[in-house]
Amino acid sequence: MKRKTTEVKSAERQPVKKSVAGVKRKGYGKSSVHNRDISSKDVFSNPVLCAQFLRDNFDIPFLQNVQPEDIEDISSRYHPYLGTEFESDSVQKIRILDIGKEKDSVVEAENEPPFLISLIDHKSLVDYDVAMQLLRYMMCIWTAYKKELEAKHEGITRRKEFRYPVIIPIVYFEGEAKWTAARNFRERISRESQFRKWIPDFRYELVTVCAYSNEELLNRGDEMSLIMLINKIQNDADLEQFLRLPADRLNQIVKDSPEHVIDIIVSAMESLCFKIDVSAEERLKCVRKVREREMGYLWENMEKISIQEERRRTEEQRKLAEEERARTEEQRKLAEKERCRADEAEEKLKAAEEMIRQLKDSIGRIE
Repeated sequence: MKRKTTEVKSAERQPVKKSVAGVKRKGYGKSSVHNRDISSKDVFSNPVLCAQFLRDNFDIPFLQNVQPEDIEDISSRYHPYLGTEFESDSVQKIRILDIGKEKDSVVEAENEPPFLISLIDHKSLVDYDVAMQLLRYMMCIWTAYKKELEAKHEGITRRKEFRYPVIIPIVYFEGEAKWTAARNFRERISRESQFRKWIPDFRYELVTVCAYSNEELLNRGDEMSLIMLINKIQNDADLEQFLRLPADRLNQIVKDSPEHVIDIIVSAMESLCFKIDVSAEERLKCVRKVREREMGYLWENMEKISIQEERRRTEEQRKLAEEERARTEEQRKLAEKERCRADEAEEKLKAAEEMIRQLKDSIGRIE
């Protein structure tokens, strides 16, 4: 609890971000142009959530005690270089307090940066070229860092002791499928085993949301893991499991959450409501419950309903409607055949009447 209190106090100074990006995403339930997904950029640009994410998911000593005040979102610096391709991704500058303290001057300290950088790339589908994409991002970050340092101290990057900051590339994957893309950059290069010593290499970290059980995420007891629990919902079974989570444990997570973190959780819940086709009235109730810190009572009436059973009933109704439509179509075809037969009989009758008329005319002329 001590850590969480520190986060809340330090995070209250951060500006509130409420923007929710509309994205195309394969979900379930009714398809709608109004379906919205919370932007991963909103999540990871929030220092409280980003600190929790880095502490929870990586066994990296420098990140074990990272706090919100140690994190600076610097993503916007790279938009001019990378454009829209980079919009959903996040670059965080993380202070490492024990580096640079012993240096005698600013220049000496800048030879070895007192920070590292986390580069978080959000994916909802497996992307086999993600390692190359991450390398482009990393080169952009290092190039910008060189320009910044050269502007302050001309020639500093040519010194033997100069070092670039560490970049930890991370892929945050929310898809249902197994992640099958290569994790090492060199595996994207032809004949890498034969020419390995000439090929640059790095390995990116992978966080697969669906790889965690609900209990694992719930045991972490923080808001970032709650958002991962919500984003983990991909089908009816996932939703049922979420609705069965202990109300008191969910409420405990958001009990002391700062308002700007609640804003992001609200956005996540709104996105879920759109995906499962909850009514507007129910969606507003859900938002109110989140803001009241009552996460355990989002859909009180839905807890008594088997979502899968309701979906089965809907499917049965759809099949019955389809069968009825097929019967109606068959009846229409039969009626059409009967009409054609009647038309054909009428044509034959007219032809016979015409023949009789012509015979009568012939007999009349003979007489």
